Amino acid sequence: MRLFLGIDGGKSSTTAVIGDETGRVLGTGSGGACNHVDEPHGRTKFVNAIESCVGDACRRANLDAAAVEFESVCAGFSGGPVDKQALLREILRTRQLNVTTDAVIALAGATAEEPGIVTIAGTGSMSYGRNAAQKFARAGGWGYIFGDEGSGFDMTRQALRAIVRHEEGWGPASDLRDVLLRETGATDANDLLHRFYTPEFPRPRIASMAKLVDRVAMEGDTVARNIMLNAAQQLATSTSAVRSQLFEPRETATVAYIGGVFKSELLRERFQMLVELEDGNRVRPPRYGPATGALLEAYRLAGLSPNLSNAPEYEK
Repeated sequence: MRLFLGIDGGKSSTTAVIGDETGRVLGTGSGGACNHVDEPHGRTKFVNAIESCVGDACRRANLDAAAVEFESVCAGFSGGPVDKQALLREILRTRQLNVTTDAVIALAGATAEEPGIVTIAGTGSMSYGRNAAQKFARAGGWGYIFGDEGSGFDMTRQALRAIVRHEEGWGPASDLRDVLLRETGATDANDLLHRFYTPEFPRPRIASMAKLVDRVAMEGDTVARNIMLNAAQQLATSTSAVRSQLFEPRETATVAYIGGVFKSELLRERFQMLVELEDGNRVRPPRYGPATGALLEAYRLAGLSPNLSNAPEYEK
């Protein structure tokens, strides 16, 4: 029995999925964060995370983790693939290995390997696509200083800017002020801004406050609503930019969305409406998660394209 392995290595956790040559998923496993091997103790954390998640998946699949050999492995990482190839060769026994980015496996899982585009919006944001000719394209994903339009971090930043503008006398009032002051314990907009520059408020924590912007928007606040709708517009625009690089006018393309930002019904519905204004686009939730996408890429590496069975559903 030939075995295949997909790995999704992220900033908070690592997931492994093992499948056989028929496409049946045999087991899944999880481990810790593994995306920055160049940080202090990063190599140890990386090895522990990979061994933990693969070992867990092997146990669930009734396989001996110490003896298992894979036909092919695909691993995608949020921190990039450059510093991880050699380490994976030391840890895993496999005939073929593809180490790639998290965007590749997110796309593969979201569209189930169909030609299409995935737009990712969480702490950061980007759009990534692949057409039938296996050409890839991207838009965004350039980080919180120079990009990440429509991301959770960007929405919270826009909310803070709106609060500051009002206090300085050149912007409308908004309930966002009281909501964010309560959430952070800040005394005023100036205090809030300075707190966001401290280690107490890392980017993921700031990005998580986008859900408060969404809540205030749903309660009827015009400023918050405009922030949410503008974020949807920016994400739709990045999707369109990728489409223009890969697909002919009116050519069918599946567009999937991933990330905590899309938990907002207001933003998600506006995003879908804007994207589907372009002929040929079909917006839908992701079919599978990134780890299963990595497994699909492992099959593709071996020249296979089986229909998956027993695959874990995407966790919305």
